[in-house]
Amino acid sequence: MVKLGFIVEGATEKIILQHSDFFRYLDSLHVDYIPDVIDAEGNGNLLPHNINAYTKILEDKGATHIFILTDLDKDECITHTKARIAPQAHHIVTVSTKTIEAWFLADTEVMGTFLKEPGFVYDNPENIADPFEEIRSIRIAKTGRGFGNNKLVLARQMVNCHFSIQRAARHPNCNSVKYFLKMIEKVSGNR
Repeated sequence: MVKLGFIVEGATEKIILQHSDFFRYLDSLHVDYIPDVIDAEGNGNLLPHNINAYTKILEDKGATHIFILTDLDKDECITHTKARIAPQAHHIVTVSTKTIEAWFLADTEVMGTFLKEPGFVYDNPENIADPFEEIRSIRIAKTGRGFGNNKLVLARQMVNCHFSIQRAARHPNCNSVKYFLKMIEKVSGNR
């Protein structure tokens, strides 16, 4: 029987998995999972010696497959990011390009709500250097209001606006979120 566990780079990713529609999505697939997402507290902590300890925690709770969610940040390519992590055979590494906030831009419905602009579309969310700063700039330009320089505030606001990983995956130009869901479906036997 498959049981999924999750290790994430930081608090934003943890908020996204634990407080969006993600667990409902897993329930709809009839996938067993551990609801306690492990926050590595930075991509520098996603190194083999740390991941082994996190893996043990999840395995002790019954995890058979462990998803590691991290950002590309300034790495040259996804291959280098995965090599740094050195995943084990039952690890599935998903690297968001450039940062996880690109997934927010991909969920055009939540962005429309957040910006009070129904129909908002961002064509290439994974092609910008700093999606967080892009969202901040767009919000100020469209509404005259910001949300500070705090990624956790943004993540909470996105979840409060009903951010959906599934909707983000429907965006034609956000491949990392598509890959994340594709691998969950593959591992769980739903594909």
